[in-house]
Order: sequence, then C-alpha cells, then structure tokens
Amino acid sequence: MGAGPAGGSLARRLALAGVSVTLVERLVSLDHAAFSSAAIPLADVSRMNLPAEVIAARWNAWQLLGPSRQWRHWSSRSGSLGFVLDFGLLRQWLAEQVRRLGGDVLLGVTALRTHQQSDASMCTSLRTRSGELIEISSEWVVDATGQSRALMGETDHPSDPMVAGVGLEWLLKVGEAQWQLWAGRLSFLFGSELVPQGYGWVFPMQPGHLKVGVCRLCDSRQSQPSLISLQRRLLGISGLEQAEVLDRHGGLIRSCISRSDRHVRGRLIALGDAISTANLLGGEGIRHAMASAEVVADLLLEQLGTTTAVLSDGLETHYRKAMNRRLGWRWSLSGRLGRRTWLGLNSAHADRRLERWLTLLEKSSAEELSALLFDYRFERFGLKALPYLLGLRG
Repeated sequence: MGAGPAGGSLARRLALAGVSVTLVERLVSLDHAAFSSAAIPLADVSRMNLPAEVIAARWNAWQLLGPSRQWRHWSSRSGSLGFVLDFGLLRQWLAEQVRRLGGDVLLGVTALRTHQQSDASMCTSLRTRSGELIEISSEWVVDATGQSRALMGETDHPSDPMVAGVGLEWLLKVGEAQWQLWAGRLSFLFGSELVPQGYGWVFPMQPGHLKVGVCRLCDSRQSQPSLISLQRRLLGISGLEQAEVLDRHGGLIRSCISRSDRHVRGRLIALGDAISTANLLGGEGIRHAMASAEVVADLLLEQLGTTTAVLSDGLETHYRKAMNRRLGWRWSLSGRLGRRTWLGLNSAHADRRLERWLTLLEKSSAEELSALLFDYRFERFGLKALPYLLGLRG
C-alpha cells in the first residue's frame, strides 16, 4: 500500500524474486505530488542500480548561504559527488518494473483497512475513485503509506514523540544563463530571518529547470510564518522571483527520533516513512526508505509460504535490529541534532552560532561536507566542532 520509493522498491524486489505482488497507490498519476528534491550521493545511485532515465542532474559542489548573507562554496576536484533524481520519474519507473515483472499496479485506489482472516492470510479493503469497494486477500500486507501510517496507525511513545516538519517546493523554468548559476551544485539557505526553524534550497533539475523549496519543523509553542511567505522571500534573495512556476507541491514529514513506531502487527508490516526513516537533520527520505525496502524484502522472502501463525514480537525484534544495523549508530544523533538545530534557529543568537559552525566548515573539502550531511560523520570535524553541532556553545 503506497507506490513511493519504499513501496515501489519493495514491490520490484519481490517481483524480481518471483513473488505475486499488487502495488496500490491512492494517486491517479505517479508524477503528481512529487515533493522531493531527491539529492543522493554517488555511492547510493550505484548501490540502488537506478537507470539514467530517473536522473535529472549531476552535482559536484555545495554552496551555502548563512545568516550573514555570505555564500560559501565547496567544489569537488574528483568529479561528481551525486545526482538529483526526478522523483516522479523514479516512482513511475519502479511501478513499470513491477508491471513488467508480472505484478499488478492499482492507481487511484485508497486502502481503507486490513485485518487477519487466518493464520496465513490477510484481507484488505480498498476503495476506487469511483467509490467501488474492493477486497484483496494476501499472505502479507505492507504499509508504505508514508507519514500517514494509514494501515499501521500511530504509535504513542511519550518518551519518543513525533517531530513534524512541513515544506513546499516549486518547479521553476528559467533561462539558460540563470540555470547555469545553480547547475552542478546543491544550494542551501539558512537563517532565522530567511526561514526561521528551517532552511531553503535550490537544486538543479534538467537544463532550464530548478527545484526551489523551504521547509521547517513545526513548533506549537509559537506562531510561525506561512510557508508561502518564506518561499517568496527565498525567491527574492535567489533572484528567481520572475521565473515561471511549472508545478507547486508540498508535504509533511513526521518521524520519531528513536524510531519507536510499531514495525509489525501480525501479517502487517510497515516500512519507509511509516517507521520514521525520514531523517530530520537533512529532511531526507528516499535513500532511507529504499534501504528499509531492502531489509523488508529479505524478511518477507524468508516468511512467504509459511502457514503457521506469525510471532509479531519476534519478527519486530528481528526487523528493528536489521534496520539499526543498516542505519548505524549515528542515526539517533543526527535526529537529535536536527531537532535541536532547526527548532532553535529562531533568534539572532542562533544565527551567530550557525555562522560559527559554517566558518568551521570552510576548511573542509566538498567530500567531507558530503560525509557530514549524508553519512552523519560528525567525528570527522573533531572535538572542536562538536559543541557547535550539539548547540552547547554559541
């Protein structure tokens, strides 16, 4: 249930193994609501074995604008550092792969509920856009519906509450000269006056196209400016306010820092954002969602065909351990840093602390910056940087 990167990737892996799969998606078209700039490092593109058709652009440099409105630049001397994926094309490619491998893909269909009808089977109720009700029997059901957790539901852990972030992104059409100003680099903009409690970005897509967006963590303790006002501020600073807007989309991420979400209930198993794989520090979802699909594929291939009752607690423990090994010990640290960094970015004092952190990074290479932001390798920057990263020194 859900044909995003997690659900689509899992369905493809299972279909490759000869499993009968039905991929269900509530959207009528998989190029709609393509809210993800999808920047990923080079190693992950190779590991995921993604085709060239889903790649929008290459990048080999970073540029960051801090609260002082000073741009800082890092460029790789060894070539590409990664790619920007076309999120809509990625979803379409995964679904088409499932079809070609003999699986079914149902678009415009919403999952209503699922229940276990025997030790070895589940029954899931679906509704089409025309209102027709459908029931599907299967050995397993996978909740890949993202932060909505439509089938698995919410897990209430007071010690590990949900942290929510909201964002919007526009696809812009620009002239060649203006596109070249942003081509080949990932650009981020920070500061409490620009995007309080969040950040903005400009990513290159296909020639003549840019993805521009803002996101911030939600803070119920204070009023926050509207995303549209922040987006217009970002466009003005970036000199893109006159660009043609081809598409507007937005979304919500919700994650528990310690990933305390329920992973398994009987023959219902969750993955991707439904088990908090969206990282709060960088707002990343795709890489980690697809990693969870790899883990779940292995688990399900071991379980398929068994007719005995599934011991949810044992499978849950196995699943959690596998995900912890995959994400590594830095995961929770990055989540805590993300919450502290973005929620705290709402004052001149926080801006000064951020500027000091950016100054510390100036002597780093582009590769080291990638290791920090994608692999959460904070130790590369030594003990001197940790007080700023942890917000203990301002």
